[in-house]
Amino acid sequence: MLSNIFQIITSIMSKLYLPKIRFIDIVEIIIIWAVLYMFMNWIKSTRAYNLLKGIGLILLFFLVAALFQMTTILYIARNVTGVALTAVVIIFQPELRKALEHLGQQRMISSFLMHDQRENAVYYSDATIVEVARAVSEMSAERVGALIVMEQAVHLDEYIQTGITIDAHVTSQLLQNIFEHGTPLHDGAVVIRGDRVQAATCYLPLSDSESISKKFGTRHRAGVGISEESDSFTIIVSEETGRISYAHLGKLVTGVSVSELRDRLFQIAKKYREREKKSGLFRRAERNEE
Repeated sequence: MLSNIFQIITSIMSKLYLPKIRFIDIVEIIIIWAVLYMFMNWIKSTRAYNLLKGIGLILLFFLVAALFQMTTILYIARNVTGVALTAVVIIFQPELRKALEHLGQQRMISSFLMHDQRENAVYYSDATIVEVARAVSEMSAERVGALIVMEQAVHLDEYIQTGITIDAHVTSQLLQNIFEHGTPLHDGAVVIRGDRVQAATCYLPLSDSESISKKFGTRHRAGVGISEESDSFTIIVSEETGRISYAHLGKLVTGVSVSELRDRLFQIAKKYREREKKSGLFRRAERNEE
């Protein structure tokens, strides 16, 4: 009896198709999952999310048409597919460009690039952080609007060129004088590279993210916009309320205190220094091998 049951089970199992799972298959699944996860996280923060939902509804409609064999609708779908794909690329062009730029900024990509621009990056010192925090504190108390972009690993030369060159050491007094209302340089953004103010009155890209409240004006949208285009840390002081905000990696944090801002700057500076130290050791080891 048991032998018969065993033979039946063996016969059934022999007819089943059980694919062999290799290690590379598991790696491939993890890569696909990671790409889809990053894509969905990115798409939810852009205006493309609503467009994607609309496309999903259209695809669902065509699926229903296929199930019920609606030949006319299926004929139209087959003939417009090529045009629709071209239209999607055109509609999503700004979002696709941002997605590729964001992908290029990922550490997992840059770690494979031996000549990444991080090799030439210059990071700010603790003294610069103190001077910037002091200036922000004074401008917040006096309700002086300010937009300060602190360059990180991604260089901002194209935005620096839109402003007026300063190339001066960062001091609290200099930043306050630049943003003082009525002065020639108060309008626009200041870009800081390392311990020097590179330029003032710089024009920044405006973010079109729908997550930014309508109560925030151009200054806040510009701060988020440059943080979407690069890994810069942007400080915003509201002229109306004196509230301090900062934008980093596409996210806007509002209503922070001066001490919170200073602590955040120290955290980011420490992280970049540690990363630069590790990459420097790697480059030196590579040169020794050569």
